[in-house]
Amino acid sequence: MAEEVKCACGSANVAIFPCSGASNVGQLSNKAAIELEKQNFGNMMCTVGIGARAPGLMKSAEASEKIIAIDGCPVNCASKTLELAGFKVDRHIVISELGIKKNKDKDLKDNEVSEALEKTFEILQSE
Repeated sequence: MAEEVKCACGSANVAIFPCSGASNVGQLSNKAAIELEKQNFGNMMCTVGIGARAPGLMKSAEASEKIIAIDGCPVNCASKTLELAGFKVDRHIVISELGIKKNKDKDLKDNEVSEALEKTFEILQSE
């Protein structure tokens, strides 16, 4: 059983928005968000729903105390989507900046999943 990871931000109401892009790093951002939610780090939310200004998702994001954006690459689609909708991103992680090279392969490699998750947890626990 995995050790439960706690957010260093001290907030109980954390929204996690992955980019879920069409690349390995985009899919790794989605995987990281899923694992963060499983570890009770926060609630994974739909970034595309923010882009569509879906009322329920907008209200959920507004009610969040902290917002984490996990982008796959420097295009930063998740964080830009949130900012364009008027949200302040409290923590921003870019998977390709963690030493994982972006490619179009959506079949994730176990070593890249482990590396992305480990580094994401380290970053979020560091502050």
